[in-house]
Amino acid sequence: METTTQPNDGLAGSVLFYTQPEPLTPEQHGNLGVNPTATPFRFVRQSHVVPLTVTEFAPACLSYPIIFVGEGKTPLAVMGLRENANLFVDETGAFRPDAYVPAFVRRYPFVFANDPQNDRLLLCIDRNADFLTEDGQVKLFEDGKPSAYTEQAMNFCRDFEGERRRTESFVELLKTHDLFDVREAFFTPTNPDGTQGQPQKIADYFAVSEDKLKALPAETLVELRDNGALGQIYAHMLSLQGWDRLIALAMVEAMNQPTAANA
Repeated sequence: METTTQPNDGLAGSVLFYTQPEPLTPEQHGNLGVNPTATPFRFVRQSHVVPLTVTEFAPACLSYPIIFVGEGKTPLAVMGLRENANLFVDETGAFRPDAYVPAFVRRYPFVFANDPQNDRLLLCIDRNADFLTEDGQVKLFEDGKPSAYTEQAMNFCRDFEGERRRTESFVELLKTHDLFDVREAFFTPTNPDGTQGQPQKIADYFAVSEDKLKALPAETLVELRDNGALGQIYAHMLSLQGWDRLIALAMVEAMNQPTAANA
């Protein structure tokens, strides 16, 4: 593991969920540890989208719509219909038991960051993680060296970086073949009197066009099949059926809120 004694003011940029990332060192974090909990995901509760890597499309497509957003066409798992409202994580920090937990979430509170002074990655930790405490049960360091837990986390982050680069290559492949088109998702609320309200747009996003995919030359489709991209494309396309489930979950939550308030 790369370590540094430099202050963290050299870290640039921001990453979803991480509010105080610090390069992990025995000098600064030697007494820190993690207290294991069955419900560690409260930090996800306020995010309605989470980044995905391409190898996660297959398991994630059964839980969430997978969309692409922004100029970079970043793939995201959609977990809610509005900002700051995740329909798959409850107030205690537990994921729905039938939902896939993305690797982006599972690596927290660890993350790699680029060292601005050297061409390397630094293992960092979010010092604000609420399950990270002084004298925590599972130590980050033992005798001044990374513990088995930290080594495992470092390996997971290294694997994640590899999958992130693989995802970038996958997206570039889709761009090269001009497979994206623009989509919109709508939600039609139900009024208190039972009538349908006005449709509300809940998302603008990019998705793979089935028509563009079918129009590709046969040899290109074979190439996409053989390199595994075609299976991931189909997983993404299948996942878009999940908008209906997401809307249903939002309606159930909305109906339960008055009950909870009156309890």
